[in-house]
Amino acid sequence: MLIDTHSHIYSEDFNDDRDEVVQRAYSSGVKKIVLPNINSGTIKHMLDLSDTYPHLCFPLIGLHPTSVEEDYKEELQAVEYWLEKRKFYGIGEIGIDLYWDKKYKKEQKDAFRTQIKLAKEYNLPVVIHVRDSFSETYKIVKKEQDGTLRGVFHCFSGDEKEAQKVIKLGFYIGVGGLITFKNSNLDKVIEKVEVNHLLLETDSPYMAPEPKRGTRNESSYVVYVAQKLAEVYNIPLSEVAEITSGNANNLFGI
Repeated sequence: MLIDTHSHIYSEDFNDDRDEVVQRAYSSGVKKIVLPNINSGTIKHMLDLSDTYPHLCFPLIGLHPTSVEEDYKEELQAVEYWLEKRKFYGIGEIGIDLYWDKKYKKEQKDAFRTQIKLAKEYNLPVVIHVRDSFSETYKIVKKEQDGTLRGVFHCFSGDEKEAQKVIKLGFYIGVGGLITFKNSNLDKVIEKVEVNHLLLETDSPYMAPEPKRGTRNESSYVVYVAQKLAEVYNIPLSEVAEITSGNANNLFGI
């Protein structure tokens, strides 16, 4: 069994063939898919998918950093509203993104801290988005880590030093299609990390792995990530699946 711990297959990119995408994932051995939220506009689509496939799709609730703008406090109120309404398996996708725009850097930090506090209050893990912001993100998580905070640094693209910092915080490292890219060198970083610190993910519809690079990503493609890890560690694919799925079950309670 494989678990895709980060997929946005509820997005409009899958409007024409969502059920087929879900079926392909299941047929490929992907028996659970974690769905991080983006903003208030994506909640209904995410929950509809989760309700259609309750034993396969597990929703998270959160405000993505690239959706943090002037109205971010209203967006955070929506997160709090839904947390009181129904069950979620984590707070995400949250974090800091300074790649696209630094205009709302201060607001992103505030939204990030607020959602970390919600995670502690509800005893939920966090799924952290980091892009051109490892230093800023790490400082906040380290300060907030009181022994109860847990989660994953999603779509990890850092170096060995950063990987060790994540692990020392007690967090998992999310590994996606990037590790299959020939010039990423991520495989050289990950080989220095024990597999029991890793989670598999796709970040669908983005970052499709080789040999699907350049196409729309989907949850069934997580098998290519698992195969690459089996190659990196020189262990059977079944062992990668067993360990990473155990990690996902442990973190999200699925």
